Amino acid sequence: MQNEYKPSEIESRVQQAWEDNHVYQVDEDSEKEKFYCLEMFPYPSGKLHMGHVRNYTIGDVISRYQRQLGKNVLHPMGWDAFGLPAENAAIANKTAPAPWTDSNIDNMRGQLKRLGFSYDWSRELATCKPDYYRWEQWFFTKLYERGLVYKKDAEVNWDPVDQTVLANEQVVDGRGWRSGALVEKKKIPQWFIKITDYAEELLTSLDDLDGWPEPVKTMQRNWIGKSVGAEIKFDVIGEDASVLEVFTTRPDTLFGVTYLAVAADHPLAIQAGESSAKVADFRKRCAQTSTAEADMETMEKLGVDLGIKAIHPISGDEVSVWCANFVLMSYGTGAVMAVPAHDQRDFEFASKYGIEIKPVIYPPQGDLDISESAYSEYGVLKNSGEFDGQHSEQAKTSITQWLVDNNKGREQINYRLRDWGVSRQRYWGCPIPFVYDAQGNASPAEEFPVELPTDVVMDGVGSPIKSMASFIDTVHPITGEPAKRETDTFDTFFESSWYYARYCCPNLDTAMLDERADHWLPVDQYIGGIEHAVMHLLYARFFHKLMRDVGLINSNEPFKRLLTQGMVTSETYYRDHEGGKREFFNADDVDLALDDKGKISGATLKADGQPVIVGGVEKMSKSKNNGVDPQKMIDKYGADTVRLFTMFAAPPEQSLEWNDDAIAGGARFLRRVWGLFAKHNDMLLQQRLRPLDSVDALNSEAKALRLQVHTIIQRAMFDYDRQQFNTVVAAAMELTNAIEKVDAKTLGDQSANVLAEACHALIKILAPVTPHLCEHLWDQYGADSSLVDSGWLSVDESALVRDEITYVVQVNGKLRAKLEFSASATKEEIEVAAQEDINVQRFLEGVTVRKVIVVPNKLVNIVAN
Repeated sequence: MQNEYKPSEIESRVQQAWEDNHVYQVDEDSEKEKFYCLEMFPYPSGKLHMGHVRNYTIGDVISRYQRQLGKNVLHPMGWDAFGLPAENAAIANKTAPAPWTDSNIDNMRGQLKRLGFSYDWSRELATCKPDYYRWEQWFFTKLYERGLVYKKDAEVNWDPVDQTVLANEQVVDGRGWRSGALVEKKKIPQWFIKITDYAEELLTSLDDLDGWPEPVKTMQRNWIGKSVGAEIKFDVIGEDASVLEVFTTRPDTLFGVTYLAVAADHPLAIQAGESSAKVADFRKRCAQTSTAEADMETMEKLGVDLGIKAIHPISGDEVSVWCANFVLMSYGTGAVMAVPAHDQRDFEFASKYGIEIKPVIYPPQGDLDISESAYSEYGVLKNSGEFDGQHSEQAKTSITQWLVDNNKGREQINYRLRDWGVSRQRYWGCPIPFVYDAQGNASPAEEFPVELPTDVVMDGVGSPIKSMASFIDTVHPITGEPAKRETDTFDTFFESSWYYARYCCPNLDTAMLDERADHWLPVDQYIGGIEHAVMHLLYARFFHKLMRDVGLINSNEPFKRLLTQGMVTSETYYRDHEGGKREFFNADDVDLALDDKGKISGATLKADGQPVIVGGVEKMSKSKNNGVDPQKMIDKYGADTVRLFTMFAAPPEQSLEWNDDAIAGGARFLRRVWGLFAKHNDMLLQQRLRPLDSVDALNSEAKALRLQVHTIIQRAMFDYDRQQFNTVVAAAMELTNAIEKVDAKTLGDQSANVLAEACHALIKILAPVTPHLCEHLWDQYGADSSLVDSGWLSVDESALVRDEITYVVQVNGKLRAKLEFSASATKEEIEVAAQEDINVQRFLEGVTVRKVIVVPNKLVNIVAN
């Protein structure tokens, strides 16, 4: 064995052996218990970042540990390859998205392999390939046949320059994020899937997900947003009399309604705008306002009186109808009843426009004060006619019943969740498989895939297939007449909502899924960022239930256990320029000044020697220029060191702060492990790595080492099971220290056996984290099989039995001695010996011993005064 640890040589050799022997290919024929481990697949940007490395290392550690436990582990990888970033990159690089994406996939695949992840690459998929998306096209038509798919006009953010729909996040200060054009609110035909039909099941089945973090489940509950209340009818006064329906969860506040508010696109607002320039102007301004919820929460609440009156359903009073920018047509009925005395948003709006604020709910005790803000708690009704004196809970029921009895309303359950709009007016996505006849009637395609043309020119204005006759012109599948293809493509969430199932059925070309999906699903462990807690995870859960109901699978949920890893963060450095522009610099381009405690006290730019501002630790991102290139770290330290650092620096669910010293420390530790085996090379070559066959005739030093070894094994197993990999690494470091300190000459006749067992344990504990080094050492000193199939460790309970136990002796709670006792010593013997110890006696002089407390195997506390 060479004396120097050379990770690049070892890792390339080990990786080649894994590939040559197909070590990580898996099938369903094994009699072993299945375990499906999956990390959220990446978008092929072309370059891994440290967030990728952490996410995939966590998954790889779990996969390797489960395989060492003897399970048949499926651990696949693929590419979430459609989406707008590829279009933008293609425009910038004057190429088409397809070759750009393929090149990035090739590059990132190589980077992942360099890190030694245990993927079954025979199952690799890319969502932009026709052999993948053909099946989601087929599935979409099946949902259409079941009445779960429909098309309707829906309001979107329209960029008139780029001729495309923008997500709310792509609208900045009312303008398109790329073109800078004023965004218009526009209604265009959009495809939807009825996720609302599954709202209740999506909500209730969260209770079955015991392996999910509670914060994620809470976020999904809030997103689904079940509300129990009443739908109430307000008759509108006028020649074209109509009914304005509103939903409320607080019918107990009904008598406090002093105005109604409708969305800018509500029919009443449209009607009023035809005769009022003021209303028309307000509606136009609303059309250029963000409808993102976060923006609506913080924006100024504005409105205009429509000059329309409605009739209160119980009191008969006239109520003004306003148009307000905080009401959306896409939510509920597009109208709300406003109770300014008991809702803060309504209070602020009423105060701004001088609308009456009428209190009807009073605190059960104390006075009501609504001079500064609304009173939104439950209480006792006043100013509410026959319902005066009722508590809010009682009044909610009794007022709702009155409305039902008088045909003025009904009980209603509403959900915040809205049907999933899946169509996008972009190019780089899966074509929606519908065609239109001459009258514009839509029919599903019958042959799949409907392939997306890839030989295109991206000019940044609209989707190229919208003017591509060779794609658009087709034949109607039923009539045989000329027809036009749909040119919208699917939302990329569509592809990522079922990829986990397709991994189970690689290269299947006759169906979307087969019986192998039921073998592997649900995924036993899913890993990904909490930023996907709502959209991706909710859509995947929905898709899974759809696939179940179409008969493709039998399970109810896709992911049994979920781990949401923390962010990777690092220091930021910047300068502020004129006009408020901030320029960020990478840490590699900065020289740091440290104080006497090693903390950063200042920084200068290497290029000019001038100061830069130390901005603090933030999530690694391109915008902050604070990323660390994983490839540089791998080239410098080796993949195992990078993996070790990402596991040791923090528990997986917490943020990991990048630290150059810490990764260097990880490299030093692995060199120590290498040196340990080099030191005992001859003995290990002869003895091999294996547990101790016999524990007879061990001396005290050998027993003490075995006690440490098996205590650490026990702790490492516990920490692996609870996914606290940082403490697993700490246990390996502790075991390394213990082995280094041992003088083999003191271990007696079985010194080789005891040391070999300790080294065996060290390799097995470290193997999931640093697989290359451990595989190499296993090849040198272990068995013939691959390390991942060599089994896991077991705890020898006899090794944990101590001949002697150290007791801490306290007098009145203060440490006064540490004494060794035989494991068979009685409580009485321990009490007497503790009080007779010379160090303890000094603190018992002149006092009376009142009580002696013995905590078995730990502590003696003498209480005296």
